[in-house]
Amino acid sequence: MSPSPSSPPHAPPADRVISAGWVVPVIPRGAVYRDCAVVIAGERILELLPRAEAIRKHPAAKFLHLPDSLLMPGLVNAHGHAAMTLFRGLADDLPLTTWLEQHIWPAEARWVSADFVADGTRLAIAEMLATGTTCFADMYFYPDEVARVARQARIRAQIAFPILEFATPWARDADEYLHKGLAVYDDNRGDPLLRIAFGPHAPYTVADATLERIATYTEELEASVHIHLHETAREVAEAIATHGERPSARLHRFGLLSRTTQCVHMTQVDASDCELLATTGASVIHCPESNLKLASGFCPVHRLRSAGIPVALGTDGAASNNDLDLFGEMQTAALLAKGLSGDPSRLGAAEVIEMATLGGATALGLDTEIGSLEAGKAADMIAVEFTDPGAMPLYNPLSQLVYTGCGRRVSHAWVAGHCVLDARAHQTIDLPALTARVREWRDRLAGNTR
Repeated sequence: MSPSPSSPPHAPPADRVISAGWVVPVIPRGAVYRDCAVVIAGERILELLPRAEAIRKHPAAKFLHLPDSLLMPGLVNAHGHAAMTLFRGLADDLPLTTWLEQHIWPAEARWVSADFVADGTRLAIAEMLATGTTCFADMYFYPDEVARVARQARIRAQIAFPILEFATPWARDADEYLHKGLAVYDDNRGDPLLRIAFGPHAPYTVADATLERIATYTEELEASVHIHLHETAREVAEAIATHGERPSARLHRFGLLSRTTQCVHMTQVDASDCELLATTGASVIHCPESNLKLASGFCPVHRLRSAGIPVALGTDGAASNNDLDLFGEMQTAALLAKGLSGDPSRLGAAEVIEMATLGGATALGLDTEIGSLEAGKAADMIAVEFTDPGAMPLYNPLSQLVYTGCGRRVSHAWVAGHCVLDARAHQTIDLPALTARVREWRDRLAGNTR
């Protein structure tokens, strides 16, 4: 391996050395280091070294060796609705409009509350940490509860407060969504693990005047915009009929496409969309399993990446996926790209791993902080264990990560150097208490929907 740059002369002393049989740093792309160690000082990575050298150089540090495991950056789930885990399996095998308007929106009107969001978010975080996600982007109601639960769980998150024109359990109209959302922004400013973003639901649920206001606020605050965009062909066709332009062009007209914009889904893309995304620096969040399940279409990942457009991966909510396992999303994204193109080399393992780590960090504006194992970055990382029969024999660790369902093999997770999953045991979530709460919700919802 090539070690990372030497630690600076006045660097803090290392307190932990974590080594493994393999280390995938993501930068350089495709690199796999054998018998390497990540040296940590407080919340940050001090350096990457061969294991023997790390032991010799940092004898006073606490040492953890995982000989049958692989260390890599924690995964970044760049789009989801965490609390919707409590709707998992509630309405399956339906088209998007029917699923949303006849099932999900009525269920939300009936059940969503601060307690619902707290318990659903905690369940989502437990699932994500157990399958390797250490940073997630969320868009849902009661974002103050999402922030509170994420802080308790010590997970990194971007929390987008929703903005719509119609009433929901959280707000009555666009004015109230913005008023409450800005309060959440102020309350969480300065939190090292949390960022608050603006979450206009979609162009078809947000009026022109509201989009203008969002553009003004986000420019003043330098805040991110997280929005569902070009999710279906119907959405694009109706936008052209109503506004005389494609949704992406309408957002651009209001100044809402920029390097801080995260465009979720983008299954309907033409040359004009590509040009707008490329020139503005906006990112695309690809949610392949949710789009496949709802038959919404296919995001042209290769075309977007070839145009220099950042592409990250998201699971979407568990109500339309139905899991939050980003390793599974990696496999689906890779297979879908190959199947659609007829090219088995399309979106190879190293590329899709990058999308799930550094790609997500870039989309969320966190690429200088997380997404790769490099000196100076936050120690957000996971360990994947290769000991079960389905993980053997091991020839190419990158292929193994993408094509063999590695979510179930995650044994450890660290966020900013803090261990949140230790030998598969949650360190920040009371799983038995959470399980009891989820069963209560299941019984309540099942009794209402039979």
